[in-house]
Amino acid sequence: MRKWLTTPAALAGLVLLANSPVAAQSSYPTKPVTIIVPAAPGGVTDALGRVLAKQCSDAWGQQVIVENKPGANNQLAAEYVAKSPNDGTVLFIGPEVTFTVNPSLYPKLAYDPIKDFSPITGLVIINHALILNPQMPAKNVGELVALAKQKPGDLNYGSFGIGSSGHLNMEMFQTLSGAKLTHVPYKGATPALTDVMAGHIQLMFISVGSAVPQWKSDKVKFIAVGAGKRMKLLPDMPTVAESGLPGYEAQSWFGLFGPAGMPADVVAKINTEVKRVFATPDFQKNFLERQYFESIAGSPEELANKIRDEEPRWRKVIVDAKVKAVD
Repeated sequence: MRKWLTTPAALAGLVLLANSPVAAQSSYPTKPVTIIVPAAPGGVTDALGRVLAKQCSDAWGQQVIVENKPGANNQLAAEYVAKSPNDGTVLFIGPEVTFTVNPSLYPKLAYDPIKDFSPITGLVIINHALILNPQMPAKNVGELVALAKQKPGDLNYGSFGIGSSGHLNMEMFQTLSGAKLTHVPYKGATPALTDVMAGHIQLMFISVGSAVPQWKSDKVKFIAVGAGKRMKLLPDMPTVAESGLPGYEAQSWFGLFGPAGMPADVVAKINTEVKRVFATPDFQKNFLERQYFESIAGSPEELANKIRDEEPRWRKVIVDAKVKAVD
C-alpha cells in the first residue's frame, strides 16, 4: 500500500505550498471560477456548492459556476482538481473521505491527498443519525446491540457504498459493540433509506438532515447521533457514545480546497469570503440549520490539521474491519 505523508511536517508543508510567494493577485478573480462538486446535481453537496458559487459571484463580480464530477468515491473529482491550474480558477468541495479514507482504501490513488491540494477553509460538519425500521423492537442503542447479539448477522444495514461514511460508521459501531451485522451497499443514500422504511433492511447511518423528515413522519426510528456530543438543534437526541458505546464518534465534513501551490493572497481572499458568508444570519438559518449542518469555517491550517488528526483513526477502522474497495 502506498504510504501517505500525514505527519505534522508534511501537513505544514501542504499549507506552505498554498502560501508560496508569487505575483500579487489582489484583483482575483480576473476570470470565471469553477467549483468542482464530487456528487451528482440535487444533493446536499451540490446545494452547498451552488450556494457558495452564488455568494462568491455576487461578492467578486465574476462568474462562479459549479461543475459536477461524481464517481469512484470522489476520486474523479479529486484527480481533476489536482491536475488543474493553481491560480484559483478551480476549487474543490472535498468530502473528508477524499483525504482521510481513500488513502487506506485505494492503494493506487491517482492523487496524493496531501501534496496535491491547497487547503482553504473547512466548510461544514454533517452529523449522522442512527435510524431503524419502525417495526424494529429496539428503542435505543443498548437494545439494538442486545438484539443484534441474539442473532449475529441477521440484521442488515444499508450504506451508500463500500468505504462510504455510512459503511465505516457502522463498522466502528460493530467493533465497539461486539455486534455482528450484515452490510448491504447501495448506489446512494436515498435507495438505502427507502429500503429501511420498507423493512427490506433494518438500519443505517444517514445524514441527520435526511433522517429528520422521515422520523417526524414516523417512517423511521431515530435513536442516536454519531457526534461526540449532542447537537444544538436536537438537544434531546442522545449520542451513540452516551447510549452505551463510549468513545464512539463519527461525523462527515466538507472542506474547500484548490490545487497545490495556490498563491497565498488568493487563498486568503477565498477564505475571507467563505467565512463572511458562513457568518451571515441568513445563511445560518436558511441553509446550515435547515440541513442540520455545523459550520467549521476557519483557517487553512485548521483544515490541514483536521486531515492529520482523522486519517489515522479511519485507517484503523478500515484495517481492523478488513474493508476492501471494489474497483
